[in-house]
Amino acid sequence: MFNKIFKLIIAGLIIAYAIYQFIEGNIGNGIFLILFSLIFIFLYFRNEIILLAFLRMRKQDLAGTEKWLSKIKNPEAALTLKQQGYYNYLHGIIFSQTNLTTAEKYFKKALKLGLTMNYDVAMAKLSLAGISMQKRRKREATMLLNEAKKLDKQNMLSDQIKMMKEQLKKI
Repeated sequence: MFNKIFKLIIAGLIIAYAIYQFIEGNIGNGIFLILFSLIFIFLYFRNEIILLAFLRMRKQDLAGTEKWLSKIKNPEAALTLKQQGYYNYLHGIIFSQTNLTTAEKYFKKALKLGLTMNYDVAMAKLSLAGISMQKRRKREATMLLNEAKKLDKQNMLSDQIKMMKEQLKKI
């Protein structure tokens, strides 16, 4: 895994060499090098380790997800802000199975750093609402459930939100 700055430097060097190839008359080589540099630019915006961790998460393999995330030693240097948000989001999902206090910390940090998809923000707020319910903080849980409902445009979380509202009435 390269640092985010190195990815841009490598892409810049490849583009510079592609321009040199264009000047020399090797148009095919220049086009190939431009396309090759796009890989590094893509990996700047979408970190390869986070992508592999999400693939593990899709298979419900939390241990594999944690293994991939542990390969990122310094998230602040290696990841952009949105990637750091997803790094913390994945850690929150992992720790929500075992340690609610740590999971709450990770979800709050993920929301602070920012998540790209509204569904992910809604899921993080729904998870925080569940943690708040466990800790008997009814007002905070209600507020988070309402925010999650507003963000859930495709009604993918509507069943979970209804179930949590029913449980909230019992508190």
